[in-house]
Amino acid sequence: MTRQHLPGRVAVVTGAGSGIGRAVARLMLADGYRVVLAGRREAPLQETGAGHAQAFAVPCDVSVPDDVERLFAAALERWGRVDVLFNNAGVFGPAGSVDEISLADWDATVAVNLTGSMLCAAAAVRAMKTQSPQGGRIINNGSVAAHSPRPRTAAYTVTKHAMTGLTKSIELDGRGFGITCGQIDIGNTATGLMDTIGAGSGAVQADGSRLVEPTFPVDDAARAVLLMAGMPPSASVGSLVITAAGMPFIGRG
Repeated sequence: MTRQHLPGRVAVVTGAGSGIGRAVARLMLADGYRVVLAGRREAPLQETGAGHAQAFAVPCDVSVPDDVERLFAAALERWGRVDVLFNNAGVFGPAGSVDEISLADWDATVAVNLTGSMLCAAAAVRAMKTQSPQGGRIINNGSVAAHSPRPRTAAYTVTKHAMTGLTKSIELDGRGFGITCGQIDIGNTATGLMDTIGAGSGAVQADGSRLVEPTFPVDDAARAVLLMAGMPPSASVGSLVITAAGMPFIGRG
């Protein structure tokens, strides 16, 4: 475990009820962070926290501005500061090319993956500016889709490309306040999302064929997030790509 952070730093983890968010939250708790667990449903958040004294579950839909404001107000009321935001909540969205997806499905994907990330980052930055010059750190969960799309994932891919712009803008604008922002792009963790795209049974490739793709344990991805979070204030990991060994990413197509 990294011990580069000060004991008791406060982290907000969105999408903490399952998958990567759950793994990151649990690893942070084990590493001494006080963790605000955010997600739409309280029961999974409580399961993530598993009764840990430093876990604080706050139900939140990141696409709803009032929910996000309430989330960060609760974090500040409980622990007085926000040192790290893991901007993780997201949905895969509709399967289809740009001419096949409905406007409603497009809007719903953008609302969670992009607008929700912006709302959480904005609330975190407001809190972190009051902590200047120490500031804080934001880690955005992108995807290898931010580099190279899968077939029929127009909505998801666009939001992940946009996440890169959000990340760079936050990093630039936060410099004067000690706020850093980096993006982790993860490919083929063994989570429910991989079941959605059929990685284990045969995911659609660019040429229309299907391929059973390798996956890797979600805890390994969580360790990469913890590394980014635990860097000293003098350093920032701006971009990190971690994938299952041998997955069709480099040379995709």
